[in-house]
Amino acid sequence: MAKSETVRNAEKLMESAMRGNDASHDSAHVFRVRNIALSLAVEEGLSSSPYSMEIVELAALLHDIGDYKYVSCRDLSEEKIVENFLEEEGVEESKKAKILQIIKRMGFKDELSGIGNFEYFPEFGVVQDADRLDAIGAIGIARCFTFGGSRKRVLHDPAIKPRLDVSKEEYMKKEEQTTVNHFHEKLLKLKDLMKTKAGQRRAEKRHKFMEDFLKEFYEEWDGRA
Repeated sequence: MAKSETVRNAEKLMESAMRGNDASHDSAHVFRVRNIALSLAVEEGLSSSPYSMEIVELAALLHDIGDYKYVSCRDLSEEKIVENFLEEEGVEESKKAKILQIIKRMGFKDELSGIGNFEYFPEFGVVQDADRLDAIGAIGIARCFTFGGSRKRVLHDPAIKPRLDVSKEEYMKKEEQTTVNHFHEKLLKLKDLMKTKAGQRRAEKRHKFMEDFLKEFYEEWDGRA
């Protein structure tokens, strides 16, 4: 299927907006999420609807623009980039509303605050699951350590225990946390938060890979392997 002009422009906007991000949240991450989302949409029976598929593709491509982790001082203009783009592209109002709702509500931190707990629509589940699948498994492990390294975070410290039940505000404050603790605070929880059947199936394998990795990691850390 040929890309629409709007999709091509969304790709360009995303690549420009994310230039300079570390490799855990770069354009390659977004393209993977887009590809996973489109394949999940097919498995979930959305491919017969061009309307739904465009929502999925645009939301996936635009979901990380203005990510709070990469914006030093929150600027309202950052929040308007995607909205302004959709308006300039002439995306119809009903599509635009769904795309913006997906982007606003799909984050893990938003689920912690209750924002993500709502009567979600199929396109939302597909895009959120795609983003979460890219956060787990082999790619997820690589991204986790890439991000931790970019922030000069401690790799592991047995004295610093993971926070297993945190609020949105606590989760966003990571200064004293280790990279390995992020597995327990977020990544190992994602399998059970998948919204689609297709996402749940794929998450099983990726989750098991992380569990096996952590088992080996702790054995090596303690000198037992």
